[in-house]
Formats: sequence, structure tokens, C-alpha cells
Amino acid sequence: MVTFETKCYENYFQLMLNSNYLETMIERCNYKFDKKILFINNVSDINQVKTYANKSVSKGIINEFYVVEEYAQAALDFFKIDKESFLGGYYYSIAELVSIFLCKTEYLLHFSSDSMMLANSESWIDDAINIMKQNEKFIVANPTWNNLFNEAKNESFDEIENWFVGSGFSDQCYLIKSDVFKNNIYNFHHKCSQRYPKYGGELFEKRVDSYMRCNNLYRLTNKNCSYMHENIPKTSYLNQINWFDRNTQK
Repeated sequence: MVTFETKCYENYFQLMLNSNYLETMIERCNYKFDKKILFINNVSDINQVKTYANKSVSKGIINEFYVVEEYAQAALDFFKIDKESFLGGYYYSIAELVSIFLCKTEYLLHFSSDSMMLANSESWIDDAINIMKQNEKFIVANPTWNNLFNEAKNESFDEIENWFVGSGFSDQCYLIKSDVFKNNIYNFHHKCSQRYPKYGGELFEKRVDSYMRCNNLYRLTNKNCSYMHENIPKTSYLNQINWFDRNTQK
């Protein structure tokens, strides 16, 4: 029913695949996934990264991995997106689009490489799925970010049980019904979506945000659990390991 997926880049593939970082990401979700998939994007030595990824498959940490660029054009054609229309946001967007394009389960849970659930988080996925099944206006769900529950509440316009209801979208973490996101939804524009960073151009999360706002569709943000998002330092593998160890208790 649910696929877990994340991605790795040149600057931190060793952290994800040579330590217990990826395993921790998955375990902290506290959920039995049908598929656990890694997407490899924008690396200089693809064979080296494939070797590491194959070890993760052998250990049962993930089931599969894909090289994003091998499926990129097929995904763009499927979603009717011109590569030039990203205006600089292509590499911030293509892995997410490929993962949706290739998804074979009803639901897809995405975490960016630098996001994971806080330790000892309660399970929230089944509750979110049940609500999305009952009301098609809810098309995405996520925990609160960085324990900023007041901020999440301020960004919402309503509340239901364990959830804030709002209009925004973030690519840090999202649980989606894959069939909705397999449609031609990525060419909408909305003035409120101009708040995304200009350097990202017309990136994936901005496109989804525009689609949601143009069609009165909403996000569920959990009131009781949180993920942490902190940029992985672009430094040596050893320093990244030290950084991860310091943050493991969060």
C-alpha cells in the first residue's frame, strides 16, 4: 500500500549508504512499508554509488534503487513538462517526479535526504490515509516540521482531530496518494506560490502548491509528531558522521 522513498546526491551519498543514516530514516517512520526505494541523482561516479546501494539492498534496508536520469525524460513526457520550464529548478525537482512516475503502490511517502522523523515518534501514516480516503480534498499529509507546532498551526486555517488543515506543500516530507500526483497537475500557477525561493525556479514543490491552491485542495499536518529538517553539511564524510551522531538523539 505504501512506498517509502528518498534520494541521495553527490555531497552525501556516503553518509546515506555507508552509515546507518538511511536505515534510521526508515526505522523512525515506525511503519511496515511495501516498498523502500532510493533514488540516485546527480552523482559523479554512478558505479561507485550503485555499489553502495547494492549493499543496502543486500542488507534489506531498501528493496530497490533507481538512477534518476535514466527515467527523467520519460517522466517529463508523462507529466507533459518541458525541461526548460523549470527555470533553474530541474535538479531540485526531477527526482521527486521520477519517484511518482515509477511508484507502484497506492500511497507514497517521501523524505528529502536531510529530513527524518524525530526519535520515538508515534505512527501517523495510517491515520492520514484514512482521512484522505474519506475526503478527496486532502491530497497530502505530513508531520509538523522541527517541532514548530505553533508555526504549523498559524499556517493552517482549520483543525480536525490530530491534524491542522492548510494549503501549503513542502518537499521535505509528504505522504501522497500516487494516482492524484500521476495526473497532469504540474503546470498551474498561483500568486501565493511565488513565496518559494527564486533560485529554485519553477520547482516541483512550487508547482504542487500552485495546483493545490488553484483547485482548493489541502494538506494535513500532524499535531502530535514532528520530523527534523537540517541541512547536511557539505563537508567530509567523517564530519558528516559526527554531525549525524550529534543529531541522532533528536
